[in-house]
Formats: sequence, C-alpha cells, structure tokens
Amino acid sequence: MNDKILLWPEGMAPYTAECTGQDEPTLTPFAVPGSKGAVVVCPGGGYTHRAQHEGAPIAQMIAESGVSAYVLDYRVKPCPHALPLMEAQRAVRMVRAMGYEKVAILGFSAGGNLACNAAVHWDLGNPEAEDPIERLSCRPDGLISCYSVVSMTQHTHIGSVQSLLCDQAGSLALQRYYSAERNVTKDTPPAFIWHTAADASVPVENSLNLAAALSLHGVPFELHIFPEGRHGLGLAQAVPAAAQWVPLCRRWLKDGGYAAE
Repeated sequence: MNDKILLWPEGMAPYTAECTGQDEPTLTPFAVPGSKGAVVVCPGGGYTHRAQHEGAPIAQMIAESGVSAYVLDYRVKPCPHALPLMEAQRAVRMVRAMGYEKVAILGFSAGGNLACNAAVHWDLGNPEAEDPIERLSCRPDGLISCYSVVSMTQHTHIGSVQSLLCDQAGSLALQRYYSAERNVTKDTPPAFIWHTAADASVPVENSLNLAAALSLHGVPFELHIFPEGRHGLGLAQAVPAAAQWVPLCRRWLKDGGYAAE
C-alpha cells in the first residue's frame, strides 16, 4: 500500500471546520525512479466524492509508462468552492518540490473541471512565503483532460455546478470563473484532450470548446473524440476505440519529456 502524503502538515489544512467528516487532503504516490516528469491525477465524482476507478488505476497506468503519478484526494461538497482548486494548486507545487522537471495535471469529469481550472488559474509562487512549497509555481506544464466538465455556463453538468458552488450555484461570475474555456490565455499549458461523442452526462461540446479556446490563443493541444462510450469510462477497457486514449496519452507524455529514459 502506498503511503499517502499530506498536502499540509497534520492539522494545518485550511477550512477543516467547514469540511467536517472529511479526511485531510493527500497525495498517493506512484513514483517511478528516474522519471523526469510527474502527473497529478484528479478523479471525478461530481464534486461529491472521488471515483476510485479514476484514481489508482490511472496512476498505475501512467507509472507503467515510465512517468510518476500522484493521486489527489481533494475535498468535496460541502467544502467552500475555492478549496478543490486550492488543493490542486498545492498538489502541483508539492510534486514540483520533489524535483521533477515537469508536472502535468490530469482529471476526469468533475476532476477534469478541477484540472482544467488549475491549468488556467495559477501563479508563479510567493518568493516571500515562509512555507517553501508556496514559493514554487503552481502552473502545470501540461493538462490531460478526460471527458471533463470544462464549462459551468454552457453544455455543463448541473450536478457538478451545484455541488461545487452550493448556495452560490446561481452566481454567473463564479460559473464563468470555473469555466476553463473562458479563461484560456496564451500562457495556458499544452493539453491532451479526449471525450466520447456519445457521452450523455457531460456533452462533448465541453472538450470541443476547450480545444477551440486553446486554438484561438495558440496553445498546442491534441484532441481525440471517440464515437462510442458512456460517461465515466476511466481506462475504457470495455470500449476498444475509446481505450486508445491510453497509448495515445502515453505517447504524448513521452514526447513531452515526462518519462524516464
């Protein structure tokens, strides 16, 4: 069993009072000796839970390709809406502090919303922070978006919007803030994106619009839309066409310089 790494020292995680009953946020490591890069994995779950099949199995697949992976156990509803993104940013900083040359972030569904927002809402760190982790950049070097809830304003997944924003779900300003396609800039990291055209829960337009925004700003991306497959496929082993996302993503990571030599 992999030993979990606390995002903050024990008892120091923010918003513990508001997140009663939830464990402190952690990273579960799937480290590969000699790996130049690492991937932070954000399971989906509609911001109400974290889907197990989108966590450890994904990290293991990435590790088998020669790239280290770390599964983020982020906190969910009814925690404040700012918290998941704060924890994703902290995770990127922590993994970067381990000495990797590159750190990408990957997410499925609502975890994809989290990953996409980490890719567009980031900072270069606070050089004056007492905590050395906070001095490091939280900008991911790459984004892997898997049937993500990219938008909270159009073609969205209402359950994810309501669970993240709770009593502020009607706020257009917050909906726009957490809609990654609206916040892409030329400095957004390169992306690998996949979705299925048949997804009845999170429409494929989420990924198409993300790709369009990246294209508009000149950000490199790779986009794969597979014809069949329900939402929540994970490794997609039962859908041969969609399962091709795995070797395609492994190649993308290798070409990007993440793998061990």
